[in-house]
Amino acid sequence: MFGHQERVAILLLIAVTLAVVAAHIVLVQIGKEPFASVYTDQSADGTLVSLSGSIDQATVLRNGGHVLLTIKNVTVFVPATVAGDRSFVKGTTVSLYGTVQTYQGKKEILIGSADDIREIQ
Repeated sequence: MFGHQERVAILLLIAVTLAVVAAHIVLVQIGKEPFASVYTDQSADGTLVSLSGSIDQATVLRNGGHVLLTIKNVTVFVPATVAGDRSFVKGTTVSLYGTVQTYQGKKEILIGSADDIREIQ
């Protein structure tokens, strides 16, 4: 049926698959918090950051339904696919994770998943 080398290769593939699945489960349980730094004006593009605060302004863009939030004078870009049917109300306190990017010379935080922005009660 299978030779010795083929059996070893299959066992190695199974072991690697199990290790990847286990790592994925652990990382999902841990969340993004341990890997994110608090946003500052000096945060570099591509950095995973966190930001908490009250929504000062929420604007739905005409071209595509994307949402721009202003929190603590920081622009947060929420793509339409992430925003979905959610509405963002001025004065609501949120906690979010996103990636820093520069758009038209100004830093902003890009939200990558609906789970990355939560309302705080």
